Amino acid sequence: MSVSPGNEAQTKDGEGAEPSILRQPRAVWAVAFAAVIAFMGIGLVDPILPAISAELHASPSQSMLLFTSYLFITGGMMFFTSFVSSRIGAKTTLLIGLILIVAFSALAGFSGSVDQIIGFRAGWGLGNALFISTALSTIVGAASGGADKAIILYEAALGIGIATGPLLGGLLGGISWRGPFFGTAVLMAIGFIAIVILLPGGKTDTGIRTSPEPIKLSATFRALARPGVLVLGIAALLYNFGFFILLAYSPFPVEAAAAKAGIEDFGAMGLGYVFFGWGMCVAITSVFGAPLLTKRIGRRRSLVVALIALAVLLAVMGFLVESFVGIIVCVIVAGLILGVLNTVFTESAMEVSDLPRPVASGTYSGVRFIGGAVAPIVAGIVSESIGTGAPYFFGTAVVFLAVVVIAVGWKTLRRVDGHIDEAPVDEAYALTGGDA
Repeated sequence: MSVSPGNEAQTKDGEGAEPSILRQPRAVWAVAFAAVIAFMGIGLVDPILPAISAELHASPSQSMLLFTSYLFITGGMMFFTSFVSSRIGAKTTLLIGLILIVAFSALAGFSGSVDQIIGFRAGWGLGNALFISTALSTIVGAASGGADKAIILYEAALGIGIATGPLLGGLLGGISWRGPFFGTAVLMAIGFIAIVILLPGGKTDTGIRTSPEPIKLSATFRALARPGVLVLGIAALLYNFGFFILLAYSPFPVEAAAAKAGIEDFGAMGLGYVFFGWGMCVAITSVFGAPLLTKRIGRRRSLVVALIALAVLLAVMGFLVESFVGIIVCVIVAGLILGVLNTVFTESAMEVSDLPRPVASGTYSGVRFIGGAVAPIVAGIVSESIGTGAPYFFGTAVVFLAVVVIAVGWKTLRRVDGHIDEAPVDEAYALTGGDA
């Protein structure tokens, strides 16, 4: 049997299996740990949204602006993270992002009004933009076992973070709605220390020689001129709309259904358990479900199948919105679908073009988070003007539209299934290279 150069070392050692995803450099685990904490911030406020709404006399739509300000700034600033990180280094960019998250999460805890929290969440989003996009390209660059395993590791960090975020939010939120914000500040400070100690700095800050050519400010915007990147970005934006309809809006109908069922003291801790179950499902299918599905039917078909499943589930949630058991089961089951979609979308974003990794990461992340920023606003307006189940039906329509976008751009996404073989891009350039 012939042996490829990439597998020669394994054969000599008598190991035919692929490298384990768990055998990673310390730098990768440091970034992954900090990424877990950063992603906690997405779901952290979920269990305390009703409490904030009640104690600060805010409507549900005002409370959901906590997601909008955070995600809008996160998405907008991600277009510039590759420009920044190519000049000051990945490690410095990560550390600045962590400092901003620590500062603004602590300030949110000291807030006296919803408007103040909304403003501080925007600053929090700036820190997250610098951190999340850079973390993805750093993990892909420093991880062993190839880009696919690195992305699975990154998405596992996302799943664990958004699983434990609501649980921590519920636990600390049971004491005070301010608790989760202070808790995040402490945890991100620990993540900062881990990055300082474990991630190498200087010109080899990801363990790979950096390119002498900095990335231009226009690189992420010019990336959208590529048909495959544009199609995938629009589909991800529409998908994230459905994702955050579910994440940002669901605490309100779940708590209302609990009250209608006569369940007292459900509160922040009850919501924390619900979204912990949801997040664990995200983590499980991110790591195990997505690779199995893409190996069997490919990435494009996996996206279509999972998006249709999500659209159907959102429609079911619209009908079961007043059922306590029904709405909770749907929220948790949705995590299984979202885990697949998160991983497959991220893998596709990295493979749809030969763009440098930071550019691909920043462009894709920026576009998709804008979709998440719009969702809470729409959910609040639609629920107050039409009815409790209306946001889920609206999400169904938008997610189906993502399927249409992928179908229309099917040929432009051929590369994500490996149908176009091109000369491999130098890995150092692919991670930190110049303008695409």
